[in-house]
Amino acid sequence: MPFTRTTFTARRALPACAAALLLVLAGAGTTPAAPPPGTATVAAAPVPDRAEPDPQAALDAGTVARLDAAITAVMKEAGIPGVSVGLWIPGRGAYVSSFGVADRRDGAPLKPDMYSRIGSVTKTFTVTAVLQLVDRGLVGLDDPIAKYVDGVPGGEHVTVRQLAAMRSGLPDYTSDPKFLDALRADPHRAFTPRQLLGYAFAHPPDFAPNARWEYSNTNTVLLGLLVEKVSGQSLAAHLRERVFAPLGLDSTSLPTGSAFPDPHPQGYTTFSPDGSVVTATDWNPSWAWAAGAVVSDLEDLRAWVPALVDGRLLEPATQAERLRTAPVGVPGVGYGLGIARVDGWLGHNGELPGYETIAAGLPGSGVTLVVLVNSDIDRGGSLSTLVGRAVTRIATPEHVWNLPSPSQVGGDRR
Repeated sequence: MPFTRTTFTARRALPACAAALLLVLAGAGTTPAAPPPGTATVAAAPVPDRAEPDPQAALDAGTVARLDAAITAVMKEAGIPGVSVGLWIPGRGAYVSSFGVADRRDGAPLKPDMYSRIGSVTKTFTVTAVLQLVDRGLVGLDDPIAKYVDGVPGGEHVTVRQLAAMRSGLPDYTSDPKFLDALRADPHRAFTPRQLLGYAFAHPPDFAPNARWEYSNTNTVLLGLLVEKVSGQSLAAHLRERVFAPLGLDSTSLPTGSAFPDPHPQGYTTFSPDGSVVTATDWNPSWAWAAGAVVSDLEDLRAWVPALVDGRLLEPATQAERLRTAPVGVPGVGYGLGIARVDGWLGHNGELPGYETIAAGLPGSGVTLVVLVNSDIDRGGSLSTLVGRAVTRIATPEHVWNLPSPSQVGGDRR
């Protein structure tokens, strides 16, 4: 299949709602009980405010040609149906392009102005909301989660900070076989946050709080419940008011159902009872909720990344706490409070049935990278990482986005 390239065309903002989840980093390594001396705390310089891309401010033709060729080659090798890539480098220019198809049935091309389910990039929004409550004096980072959410095993010893840093020891509900069976049997069903926690709490803790790092979506679901308890709002409404609206993220939302705003691509997955390829486009994202159910688009993520990296919605001291990234057992990779560090990049990736995402920036430089893929059918590595690595090897060779293959949905979806 030839991969057609589509460059940016402006679109009016549509009301966003709708879906997604999951994972990020693979390989839960053993780390010290607290970030060791010298742990990276990155001070990020302010990044220019969001503006519509200037078609005349493209990267140089040679770099564009190399990026086109590299992305096309990865798509062919990995069987990627479609991918949108945004790369903004102050002083050099922008690269905003889509390749391949949004729908294999009719061959409709993928376009840069389409919405996407962004999976675990959602965690960056949820944790930001928690940290804003910290700034307002309504929550303490070292408060036990039991102060805000009842029914958590050992909750009097698990802190808000440990939940945000993936160091609580609480099992990941998406690794529970009963949860996986239920989701696979009916991906359109609605889950409540308490139902999700029930799957997790059916198992003993994986380790004592703060003993090491381990990625768990359970952590972020608990933080979503904390936000609701303290704010008196639904998480969707609170994010809209406190995180999305202040930055003008009009195309970003946390859905309460399976609605998916147009235009959007089909999302292809093998998370099905028999392992066949199906579309997950209209599956209910309630199983992801605070951990991965946000919908966004390329332009909103372009605006979000600089705000995430420079902490413009947080007090400086709180942002400094967020960026105390500790090792996760993978060379060059660390994790802070709802944010990852990957060879100098700060941000997050996401993976859920049908969609993969990268949203990251280089602190102090204003460089922003967004990758949106409409498949999670990985062949030898995360599709978004394959694209992100190919792009950064060319554009920022001193900082290459390179993550190990992420866990499959729920830990083992194949």
